[in-house]
Amino acid sequence: MTKRRSLFPVILALMLAGTLFAERPTDLAPVIETMRVAGLRAPAEILIDRWGVPHIYARSEADLFFVQGFNAGRDRLFQIDLWRRRGLGQLAEVFGPSFVQQDRAARLFLYRGDMDREWAAYASRGSAEARDIAAAFVAGINAYIDWLSSHPDRVPWEFTRCDYRPAKWAAEDVVRIRSHGLTRNLASEVARANTVCKTRDVDVDQVRVGLSNNWRTKVPTGLDPCLPDDVLEVFRLATQAVRLTPAALTAAASPSAASLSSDSSELDDDAATVGSNNWVISPAKSATGRPIMANDPHRAYAAPSLRYIAHLSAPGLNVIGAGEPSLPGISIGHNGTIAFGLTIFSIDQEDLYVYQVDPHDATRYRYQDGWESFRVIQEEICVKGEGSQTVELAFTRHGPVIYLDPQTHLAYAVRSCWFEPGMSPYFGSIDYMRARDFQTFRQAMANWGAPTENQVYADVAGNIGWVPGGLAPKRPNWDGLLPVPGDGRYEWDGFWRGDQLPYSYNPPEGWIVTANAYNIPDDYPAAQRKLGFEWTNPSRHARIREVLEGLDKTSLEDSERLQNDILSLPARRLLALIQDLAPDDPRAQKALALLRGWDARQPAESAQAALFEVWQSRHLSRAFRQAVLPPSAAAALASTDIELMLRWLERPADHFGANPATSRDRLLVSTLAAAYAELERLQGSDPASWQWGRLHHNLSEHPFAAAVDESLRAKINVGPIPKDGSAFTPNQSSYRAADFRQTNGASFRIVVDVGDWDNSRAINHPGQSGDPDSPHYRDLAPLWRAGQYFPLLYSRKAIDTATEKVIHLKPNDSPQP
Repeated sequence: MTKRRSLFPVILALMLAGTLFAERPTDLAPVIETMRVAGLRAPAEILIDRWGVPHIYARSEADLFFVQGFNAGRDRLFQIDLWRRRGLGQLAEVFGPSFVQQDRAARLFLYRGDMDREWAAYASRGSAEARDIAAAFVAGINAYIDWLSSHPDRVPWEFTRCDYRPAKWAAEDVVRIRSHGLTRNLASEVARANTVCKTRDVDVDQVRVGLSNNWRTKVPTGLDPCLPDDVLEVFRLATQAVRLTPAALTAAASPSAASLSSDSSELDDDAATVGSNNWVISPAKSATGRPIMANDPHRAYAAPSLRYIAHLSAPGLNVIGAGEPSLPGISIGHNGTIAFGLTIFSIDQEDLYVYQVDPHDATRYRYQDGWESFRVIQEEICVKGEGSQTVELAFTRHGPVIYLDPQTHLAYAVRSCWFEPGMSPYFGSIDYMRARDFQTFRQAMANWGAPTENQVYADVAGNIGWVPGGLAPKRPNWDGLLPVPGDGRYEWDGFWRGDQLPYSYNPPEGWIVTANAYNIPDDYPAAQRKLGFEWTNPSRHARIREVLEGLDKTSLEDSERLQNDILSLPARRLLALIQDLAPDDPRAQKALALLRGWDARQPAESAQAALFEVWQSRHLSRAFRQAVLPPSAAAALASTDIELMLRWLERPADHFGANPATSRDRLLVSTLAAAYAELERLQGSDPASWQWGRLHHNLSEHPFAAAVDESLRAKINVGPIPKDGSAFTPNQSSYRAADFRQTNGASFRIVVDVGDWDNSRAINHPGQSGDPDSPHYRDLAPLWRAGQYFPLLYSRKAIDTATEKVIHLKPNDSPQP
């Protein structure tokens, strides 16, 4: 911890002083660049404002999406090329043989169905539109790749470093890739099976993750819950990010020298903490007299940012906001009439199936009263320096086989909504971003596939609404919470239609909030339809409601403050439990003295936040499991549902033995003392010097970070940055308990003033560009760290005043000027 302790205050001071990220003077005339582009039908332009946001103007929608793709190549080419290679299973072609298994895993999860049905699933106006949009977008990317052939000095450094070139795209690449989407509960199914295997008591698992609707699951008939330890290894390979080892760049440039490998320690999202916030405020509750839409999706951090803000303007379409740089369209933002924002709505879209394999013929598995053959596909994986390798991909009628155990004659396959038409993550936004009213917005969301979402809505007429979306399987005879036999006893019976999901329009409260917590209305048959029983911890949702309920009128600034709110409701509840403790242990006494009077807010500078988080994440949660469960059960669980823990601690009578209050207090005191001792080891004996941000930090890491020297690593990584908040604050900052590195949270935030569009604001950490030499690679980091925003400009007049660069795009056959 010594290095981090000395660097964090310096980094933070420099960032907030603006000396690390100098802003371009605003009085300079815009830089003008002209680029001739093959495939462009008419002149277009890209106006880049001083925060790095591209405002794209074209004369037709075809050219608009073409230029969006061209600009994605211009600003994020390495990132989107890596996205494509990872998703299609083409990493070994450029990085060497150690990526063959990751390539094979990714190919198992590609969409392999009918492409006409696939295109038809996305757009209410017809499949041709969806196909044409994707084709125009990838034509733009390819045009930029072609442009680079005559401008080699503009090729991103990553390609040169590894001696390969960006690949050309096909329209199908955009939608066939599924493995970049957010997964649902597959890992939780396996964890629950592990609990049952070790304890033979499925109810014990509620200490790991509580279930909604007072639901109690049961072990499916015919399931042996004792699964192989590495049963999900292929699934993890298919869904993890690309990380290069220290020998990677040498190996990529000269494959015979060394091999590459992927990093299997990808930061997995914890289902209890991952999520997002959004809300909409009606005019009656808004300080502006107009609706407000606020959204801050929470995802993993990386450099470049996962999100990309863009403005797309052509006759008939004028939309601004954020999407993912490898996809056309805008997922979060507004179109000048409506505003829209998303969080995750926890529909369960995955199941693990277990099959009996014929011991006399391993090419067959049991289905109903007979044997059915695995469908086997052979594919060639190109490997840098080694030609190609042939791999086999096996599928059952339910999905790809991820594990085959020849000793037990069992096979395991994944059934996922991913394999249905229309499930390419976020691509469906090309439809709803065009909606002009709530009815057409609902119609677009009725076809939404993935990820499963809460969409909030607001329009210039003053209406607000909530529309969840996502393909929802019907499970007639089980609940999706454990793996099931694949012999035909457990089959999906179609899907719930989008118009069969609940929704809300202009509720009497005057506002709508979602934050991934259970939010299905009481009058909806949630338990009968079994949409999903595992939801995110309710603390963020409750805190946001608490703040909004306390405001007579909500302003845009209130929404900014609420997105950056760092009050922890779990901390406040635990503080109430320890106020009257009178321990004999000196360290426990010091811990209580430090925490008494604390307001439960968690700024990076807070000693109390440091003590509390070390206490609850590294001591109390584990000790709680050991106190309330038999030893075998406690050992079977790797995490604790903090909401359940708080309820049991607040009402100890049923869970802490003959003297429950005394036993509970003893647990609180002993773990507090242990946490205080750990803080002394980590940050010294003087609590006045303790700071949460010296432990809790954000690091936006480039995929090449581990494979380059320290000086280049400092250039391509952003951070470490001391971080406020925790997993349960609205400013969501989940972290790894091992080293307190933030795993997910809000890199992108937006607050929309519906109707006064230039008054909207946004932030995108660490910056808009994917080029480390660009001033926009990390220039937004200090604003993000300070909880600040830049204006998300929409009118041409306002944009012109903030433009720092103009790119004139001309068809390559136009006459020379």
